Amino acid sequence: MADGSYDAIVVGARCAGSPTAMLLARKGHRVLLVDKATFPSDTMSTHLVHPPGVAALGRWGLLDQLIETGCPSVERYSFDFGPVSVAGSPQPIAGEARAFGPRRTILDKLLVDAAGEAGVEVREAFTVEEITAEDRKVTGIRGHAKGGDSVTERAKVVIGADGKRSLLAKAVEPKQYNERPSQLAMYYAYWSDLPVEGFETRIRAEHRRGWAALPTHDDLTCVPFGWPREEFDRNKKDIEGNFLAAMELAPEFAERIRRATRESKFIGSAELPGYFRKPFGPGWVLVGDAGYHKNPITAMGINDAFRDAELVADGLDDAFGGGRSFDDAMHAYQEVRDREAMPVYEFTFEFARMEPPPPEMQQLIGAMQGNQAAQDDFVSVQAATLPAPEFFAPENVARIMAASGQGAA
Repeated sequence: MADGSYDAIVVGARCAGSPTAMLLARKGHRVLLVDKATFPSDTMSTHLVHPPGVAALGRWGLLDQLIETGCPSVERYSFDFGPVSVAGSPQPIAGEARAFGPRRTILDKLLVDAAGEAGVEVREAFTVEEITAEDRKVTGIRGHAKGGDSVTERAKVVIGADGKRSLLAKAVEPKQYNERPSQLAMYYAYWSDLPVEGFETRIRAEHRRGWAALPTHDDLTCVPFGWPREEFDRNKKDIEGNFLAAMELAPEFAERIRRATRESKFIGSAELPGYFRKPFGPGWVLVGDAGYHKNPITAMGINDAFRDAELVADGLDDAFGGGRSFDDAMHAYQEVRDREAMPVYEFTFEFARMEPPPPEMQQLIGAMQGNQAAQDDFVSVQAATLPAPEFFAPENVARIMAASGQGAA
């Protein structure tokens, strides 16, 4: 690969960018990390880190630091579908079965600091004006610090970790595939004095409403909720009224909300499309939401960002060291990302429809009643510790149905 002032420039310093930069620096590479924000700062996110993401923090030596911030752990998942509920504890992955819901003000600052401690040159409050290129190959960035003059920095590779509106993606125009329309508008707010038991989800598909609740820092509870995209314009005129009306579909939870205090404004969006982008090309790579995005209803974004960071850092390390060509290394990244993401991507698309599940799914959920092992496996799929194809394999479904005395679905 051509020489540059840096081995890599990473644009975007949150959950995809800072880990990518940190891991590359730990491997001995010279990395520049830039972000228009300063840290700590917030960003739109329901911020649940499922066990695979927690395991990644453990591998990186950052989990104890997160725990020391006072973020409560999540060790139980529950799904209330109205007539029936499924609840349990996920099986572990890489020795980790806990989830956490850290505020992004705290998690992102922790990640940025870890990148700096690894030797990354971090520039906060830095606006990227342009992605530079020569002969159709990305060569670096042009930008400026707050109040400063424009500067140009060069690198062997520029990594876009700057979200679904990525400046790098806009510049290189990567192919998009497996696209899905935005189906579900999502909002969230924070509440005090709202007790929850782990990660609670309630689905009222007949009303096309769904919401969750998870504990976070400062004894607050984050409540994300959603309704169909086509209702967005109408419902946004009275978000709180529509939210409270939805809560009444689960009277016990509605009573808890009435006793709680909302501590933030409602934050949300209806522009939540699904897509995969080709994540690499001459001199550039995309990670996190810049390369792959889906509705946040399954809360997998941070997990996916951490996975991509490790894949990209390992692949680029090979490419920089001559072990593989850049194209071979990044092809491997794309293949693993797509293979691991696709089952959750398709599940998320179906879940975001907020429609009653097909009869065979209703039968399966009913058959899990009284079968704790099956419920633990079901929540393990939602916690990303058990692959969905393994749980929904015909032989496993047949076992669950047989155990309930219903026979095959």
